Amino acid sequence: MSFTGTQQKCKACEKTVYPMELLSADGVAYHKSCFKCFHCKGTLKLGNYSSMEGVLYCKPHSEQLFKESGNFNKNFQSPAKSAEKLNPVLTRSPSKAASMFSGTQEKCATCGKTAYPLEKVTVESQAYHKSCFKCSHGGCAITPSNYAALEGILYCKHHFSQLFKEKGSYNHLIKSATMKRAVASLPEA
Repeated sequence: MSFTGTQQKCKACEKTVYPMELLSADGVAYHKSCFKCFHCKGTLKLGNYSSMEGVLYCKPHSEQLFKESGNFNKNFQSPAKSAEKLNPVLTRSPSKAASMFSGTQEKCATCGKTAYPLEKVTVESQAYHKSCFKCSHGGCAITPSNYAALEGILYCKHHFSQLFKEKGSYNHLIKSATMKRAVASLPEA
């Protein structure tokens, strides 16, 4: 009895794939050890991979690719395209859906950290984290429809009117806001 072998070649390494080490995905033969994410080189399984233009990705990197580009037509650096374009040029802006997931340069007006689109509230051209968008007097949760701002300091409408009624003017709030801003701008030691 003789073994006749196989003619299947691994798509990744182009070497012969024997039945014991064969993994077939989308009708393409791979060695089990060659079935890896193109981006992170992590070993893939049939249940956790995506293939785009014949390039393999793990689920997290295929999702990241979609979030960055807004579609599955681009990739991080396709082996076929990397020889054509060493310096890729962005030809169009990301779609609206992609911009919901991609990075942002907007900083929260309260804490100064990056405010990502899914966690931010924007009022009066200022971005806030939803968790930072609260009354500076009582820490009450506020929304864009029930807040008041004086000199960039946020208040719920209840506390804003209560503080006005105490003194009859907003002068003490302006003084307090100026002091809070001065303390917030001091560098941390």
